[in-house]
Amino acid sequence: MKIKFHYGWIIVFVTFLTFLAVQGVRLSFGAFVEPWESEFSMDRGTISLISTLSFIVYGLSQPIIGRLVDKLGARIILSFSTFLVGISILLTSFVHHPWQLFFLYGIMVSLGVGGASNVAATVVVTNWFNEKRGLAFGIMEAGFGAGQMFLVPGSLMLIHWFNWKMTVIILGAFLIFVVFPIVLLILRNHPKEKGLSPIGGEVIEEDIDAKKALNTNLSIWQVFLKREFWFLILPFAICGFTTTGLMDTHLIPFSHDHGFSTSVTSAAISILAGFNILGILISGVVADRWSSRKMLFFLYVVRAISICILLYSHNSGLLIVFAVLFGLVDFATVAPTQLLATQYFKEYSIGFILGWLFLSHQIGSALGAYLPGLFYSETGSYNISFYLSIVILVGAAILNLLLPEPMKYANKTKTLV
Repeated sequence: MKIKFHYGWIIVFVTFLTFLAVQGVRLSFGAFVEPWESEFSMDRGTISLISTLSFIVYGLSQPIIGRLVDKLGARIILSFSTFLVGISILLTSFVHHPWQLFFLYGIMVSLGVGGASNVAATVVVTNWFNEKRGLAFGIMEAGFGAGQMFLVPGSLMLIHWFNWKMTVIILGAFLIFVVFPIVLLILRNHPKEKGLSPIGGEVIEEDIDAKKALNTNLSIWQVFLKREFWFLILPFAICGFTTTGLMDTHLIPFSHDHGFSTSVTSAAISILAGFNILGILISGVVADRWSSRKMLFFLYVVRAISICILLYSHNSGLLIVFAVLFGLVDFATVAPTQLLATQYFKEYSIGFILGWLFLSHQIGSALGAYLPGLFYSETGSYNISFYLSIVILVGAAILNLLLPEPMKYANKTKTLV
């Protein structure tokens, strides 16, 4: 009998929900900047340090998470990381001193977010999909956009209606009592655990597995000598700088500085998130059908153009135009980047490669969170940060265009099967 609805799509839904909740909480950081400034008498630069520490901890955890996923499986890592984020964000409601906020949010929440991240989710989706993998990555990644759409403006409105402490209690309870049980009970690491084959069928890969084991044990550091590694790593770091670093930390305070009300800012964030979901889904489909390297070139160029528009968004109309354009290319870079990584380095440990890839993203995010806050404290403006972002985005586009087409690698690996 043919299975009309494959369990692999339930796996994608669970990873989508995990990202919506966990990453949505992380992306809501900007909503707490001004309340925490008032509550703890900290300036913008110091608040940005919390976000910077968060990204550093998140990033450093990624290679370790990659190894743990290889040993323990994605189900254990994703479920208990979700619980850790929930309990840690809830406990922030009891803090009375800035150092407690640095510890709970900057370290504990970030460790949980690092576990419930692309590294573990990409490994489990790769196990379940030998076809339509780009689409599956796109749906999975759309969880970021959904979290951005619902939890960021939701946090803003909850803070407006109640206060920031009640907001983190609600977010923590949602993670602990809703998301954690779903992930733990439903997620499965591999189709064999359900007596199924991956979507697209089984692939004969004994020789590839043997080569993977050999490369993992003896020559994994040779990855760092490959041009493909660095031409993926550096643009992805720039991606982190300009998205989760710069925009997710500073867009809300930037909008308020320009005189936009909470309702206008929330609307812009919601529109950005909605088009982010659309862009992620489109990128997943296109990545299965078109050159990922050319696609990344296009995405980074469009992102640079959108930031040019934001520089002059002194009215709500331009802010909305920016939200639409930036949203379309916000997280759309992740699916083609992940796909290229799995194609270039299929003979190595995928968890290890993805761990380093997302470490670079978080290093970029940390710099993107801290430097604009520092520049703002010194100059009272975000202009320097935006001009810098435009320049490095152009550089990222060029590096991706210089990558070779992965088909060359596919042809090489066919000879191993």
